[in-house]
Amino acid sequence: PVIVQHAVSGEVLMLGYMNPEALDKTIESGKVTFFSRTKQRLWTKGETSGNFLNVVNIAPDCDNDTLLVLANPIGPTCHKGTSSCFGETAHQWLFLYQLEQL
Repeated sequence: PVIVQHAVSGEVLMLGYMNPEALDKTIESGKVTFFSRTKQRLWTKGETSGNFLNVVNIAPDCDNDTLLVLANPIGPTCHKGTSSCFGETAHQWLFLYQLEQL
């Protein structure tokens, strides 16, 4: 599994899956590429819509079985036109956390 998070806001954008080939293509292109388990093929997010996810960083979790991809989205991430596939999940209180860090 791959969790894609907005590199600036921290918003969780989507969940997808990568195989080693998709990870290699993601690293080479700088655009998030997934492996479609239903279609059994690679697909780059935005290849049809132009709404790419530009990679900022990729990190594994502590068990090395999930990746966290920090990305800068070009346009909405979800095919429904929202910034996140989890609906409008704007962090109402994120600014308070950011202020506390100053």
